[in-house]
This record gives sequence, C-alpha cells and structure tokens, in this order.
Amino acid sequence: MKIKILVVLIIKFCIAANLYGQQPLELSMEEAVKYAIQNNKQLRGATIGRLEAEASHRATIAQGLPQIEAAYDYQNFLGAEANLGPMVFEFTPTSNLNIRASQLIFSGSYIVGIQLSRLLKEVSEVNYKKTDAEIRSQVINSYNLILISERSKEILKQNVDNLSEVIKRTEALVTVGILDETDKDQIKVQQTMLQNAVRNAERQVEMAYNLLRMHLGVAADTDIVLTDNLLNIMAQADIEGSLRASFDINNSFDFQLMQLQRDIAARQLSLERVSFLPTAAGFYNYTEKIEEAELDFQPTTVVGINVSIPIFTSGMRYFNQQKARYNLKSVETQVALVADQLHIQERQLRYNLQNAVEQYDAQKKNIELAQRVYNNVYNKYQQGLASSLDVTTSNTNLLQAENDYVMSVMQVLEAKTALDLLLNRNTYGN
Repeated sequence: MKIKILVVLIIKFCIAANLYGQQPLELSMEEAVKYAIQNNKQLRGATIGRLEAEASHRATIAQGLPQIEAAYDYQNFLGAEANLGPMVFEFTPTSNLNIRASQLIFSGSYIVGIQLSRLLKEVSEVNYKKTDAEIRSQVINSYNLILISERSKEILKQNVDNLSEVIKRTEALVTVGILDETDKDQIKVQQTMLQNAVRNAERQVEMAYNLLRMHLGVAADTDIVLTDNLLNIMAQADIEGSLRASFDINNSFDFQLMQLQRDIAARQLSLERVSFLPTAAGFYNYTEKIEEAELDFQPTTVVGINVSIPIFTSGMRYFNQQKARYNLKSVETQVALVADQLHIQERQLRYNLQNAVEQYDAQKKNIELAQRVYNNVYNKYQQGLASSLDVTTSNTNLLQAENDYVMSVMQVLEAKTALDLLLNRNTYGN
C-alpha cells in the first residue's frame, strides 16, 4: 500500500514538474532586455573578460612586491676525497635549507607595466559596457521584429479571409449569371498566392523568435510570449527625445576604445624608453645548514643588491623605440579618423530617423486612402459596376499599403534604436 502511494506521489510530482517546465516565458520589452542582461552568453563572456583583466592587473602589481621562496638541497659525494698535501679531506654529505627574500627597488619596465595593465583593465570595462549596450539594442530590434512579423502575418490572414468572403459572394453572382466563372477564378488565384505568403510569414515569425531566443540565452525549444504590442511600443517611443539628444563623442564606446588604444601605444613607447634604465633589486638570503661539510666557508646570512645596467644591444632598443613612436602616430591618426566617422554617422542616423518618421506619417495616410478605394471598388463590384480585376487590383494595393505601413513602423523603431545606441542612450532595462 505504501509503495502504491509513493508511486502515485512520484507520478503527480513528475506531471506537475512537466507542466511547470512547459510554462512559456512571458516578457514585456523591458523584461526581455533585463532577462538578456542576466542570461546572454556573449555578455557573460565580457564579464569573464573583466575579471580576467582585473586578475592580470593584480598579478602585474604583485611582481614588484616582496617575494619569499624556500629551497632545500642535499648532496652526497659518494665517499670522494681531496688530497691537500699530507692532508686528506673526505667530502661528507651536505644538506641545506635556503630561504630567500627579495624586493624590487627600481624597474622602469615594472612601473610602465602597471600602467599598461591598468589600461587593459579599462579596455575590458569599456568592452563590457559596449557589449551590454549592443545586447540591449539587439533584443529591442528582435522584439520589434517579432511584433512586425506577427502583424504582417495577421494582415495576410485578414486579406485571405476577406477574399474568401468575396469568393462566396462572387459564386452567388455567378450562379445568377451576373458574373462570369473567370471572375471567381481570378480571385481564387490571388487567394492562393496570399495563402502561400501566410505560410512564408509564419516561417519569418519563427526565425524572429529564434533570433530573440539567441539574444536571451534560452534553449531553442523555449516558448516565448510577448506581452507588449506594436501600437503601444510605437506610442511610447520617445522619438523627439532621440532627435533632440546631443551627441558627446566622449560617450561613444568606440571612441573610448580608440583613446585607450592611443594611451596603450603611448605606454608602449614609454616601455621602450625605460629599457635604457638600470634595474635594481634587493635580497636577503638565509641558509640553515642541516648537514655541514668539513670545510665550509659559506656564511649563513647574505644581504645584497643586484643592479642590471643595459650597455649595448647593437641598436635594438633604439629601433624598437622608433617603431613604438611610429605606432603611436598611427594610432593617433586612427583616433582622429574614428572621431570624424562617428560625427558623420551621427548626422546620418539622425537623418535616417527623421526620414523614417516622415515615411511613417505618409504611410498612415496612404493606408486610409487605400482602404477607402478598396471599399468603393468592392461596393461597385457587388453592383456589377466593377470587374474582378478591379477588386483584385484594389486588394493588392491595400495589401501593399498595409505592408508599407508596417515596414515604416519597423524602420522608425530600428532607426531610433541605432541612434540611441550611438548616443549611448538606453531606454529599456536600466
């Protein structure tokens, strides 16, 4: 009896777990951005890069801090002897425990190395912020793409349903002899074409969902439900805010990275310059003689300083310095080039957004006009005053106007997202 109860409980638990596992992931636009920030694998890689750069920086600093090491040695001379005139000395086994402490006193390479590692750490930080901003933009675009694709599919299905009604009424008119069978066939041809377009739109929707799944970092079979709709997103889009926002090139991640590359090149030049300087390190050495030789003149404690002075390398250091200097000039030129490109890109993205808004306003008016034309032609068709060709043509024009309107919405949202990314202006997931 207890076994049966246990089996029933296990089955219920499995069913409940399965049902829970099948729950779709419901996300608004802002929730989708936040979810991606927490789970996107590319962003996780950037996070690991930050940690790696921090560890590398600390390791570089540690190289110049006090170092202590211990060593143990044992030597057995297998009964060897040394004859010093009438005296014979046997080499007895020796054993020593050596403890050595050292401290770097001066090294130009060490000082510049710390500066370089700090700059590399800053590069990882900027790369992380850039990746974060790009992931936000990609999620926003993917979310909008799904809504646009869904809307396009709905438009096509609605047109198929509309043509089905037209076909029914056409069949009635054919039956009473008002219209010819050819009129019905022409409309059916267009309906078949639209049905194929619906199936293609369904594939586009699935592709858009897969793109969002990739950005969110979820499994390929994860069901996603979008809780925001296209009209609300378009109504809430602060387009005027994006157009009015000023552009500070120092907020651009690309420009920040180029500036850091310039600073790194400058430090590399400094590294070549300090290669002409000496390096000094102090040390303290203590030897605990566990087994001593018969003749041992080595002291147990030694304190000293090691100084390394570069003298002559056949011009290698000089030419390396020249190479670093040219590299710095090259990077400085690239910084100026990137600055020009970013200013031009900012002007172009503002123009793209302004143009997309104008196209959107025009398409809103166009779709209203196309709908009135279709209704007028369809009414005439029912009265026998218009042909099936007129109906299919006006329906095609209406469908094109609806698609153009949806695409204009997509162009506005994409243009706004691109401009916001350049301006470093996040509007979701903050």
